[in-house]
Amino acid sequence: MSVLNLDDEICNYRSSLEAFALKFTGDVEDANDLVQDTILKAIRYMHLYRKETNLAGWLYIIMKNTFINNYRYNVRRRAVIISTDNLLMYQTQKNSAANVGEDKFILKDIHTALANLEPEYSTPFLRYFEGYKYHEIAIEMDIPMGTVKTRIHIARQLLKSQLKMYKSRALNF
Repeated sequence: MSVLNLDDEICNYRSSLEAFALKFTGDVEDANDLVQDTILKAIRYMHLYRKETNLAGWLYIIMKNTFINNYRYNVRRRAVIISTDNLLMYQTQKNSAANVGEDKFILKDIHTALANLEPEYSTPFLRYFEGYKYHEIAIEMDIPMGTVKTRIHIARQLLKSQLKMYKSRALNF
């Protein structure tokens, strides 16, 4: 297969790549970006493609690896942004002598409430709290995105009911 034929074949898979990318990202714009990145990488590394290899499978593997690499990069970047944004607030609270003992009890109650949740509710809730998007949690847990949203909502309701004694304190901050 010549370089031009392979280039045309890659572009012929665009619509199926878009559908596959949409399952990964859950967002049309992100899916289009992922497809473009996949096609660019496929063209760039065209010399590594072997004729006996399934072209669609090769493209899907490139897409999957690109998605995973982008996801890891975004998680690391998000963690740095979150940690620097909350640094001043965290240091202020940590240095306040009046809050130390009280905070330990509150954190213990939060951990207990989380431990009381069934894994089907705690896992998606904790992933969402860690910064994962709904579609990323759905892919990880191999469940529909609507189920992820429902389970997170139920987890919130259960946690609210278990931690309602702190509701009035939260309003004072």
